[in-house]
Amino acid sequence: MADIERITLDVADTAAAHDFYTTAFGLDSQLRLRASQAPTTGFRGFTLSLTVAQPADVNALVGAALDAGATELKPVTKSIWGYGGVVRAPDGAIWKVATSAKKDSGPASRRFDGMVLLLGAADVAASKRFYREQGFAVAKSFGGMYVEFESGPGPVKLALYRRRALAKDAGVSPEGTGSHRIAIGADLGPFTDPDGFAWEAASPALAP
Repeated sequence: MADIERITLDVADTAAAHDFYTTAFGLDSQLRLRASQAPTTGFRGFTLSLTVAQPADVNALVGAALDAGATELKPVTKSIWGYGGVVRAPDGAIWKVATSAKKDSGPASRRFDGMVLLLGAADVAASKRFYREQGFAVAKSFGGMYVEFESGPGPVKLALYRRRALAKDAGVSPEGTGSHRIAIGADLGPFTDPDGFAWEAASPALAP
């Protein structure tokens, strides 16, 4: 089974980004930060999600992110799916923090249960075929809108969402140009998917 080992974010200031992600979300080994000035405007075509156990944990993580310099895109709120909110990190990456639980079951914590990389696809069915050819097994599929792949032992789960729907879910306009500012490290050979997302061989994390 194909497995994502690490996400690389291209950022203008690696030290500042490292400080934000460790302070806001407690992330370290899951992220690799790489200095880049590659031009990018608007929506970068992806979001990263942290799944947590209860609403209090959503509040704790989103609050820490805002205190660390993130911008609120969607305030935390209840929905038919649970409870969550969306922020934009200072480096420009969009993060969603959410839970399927609607009530708290214990004291608030800043622990998260999993991370999901959602890639915006122009043609979900075509991208689904592409990733199956790379060795990803489909776990859930909802027509041409959404696909979730089975996850291996790595810390990140992969999913596809129609680009315009993903932007709407994040609270931003779907328009965007330039670099995605992300690379996906995996136990696969390097390749680029139909929407221009770059995959590369996983390697040790870079120091900030």
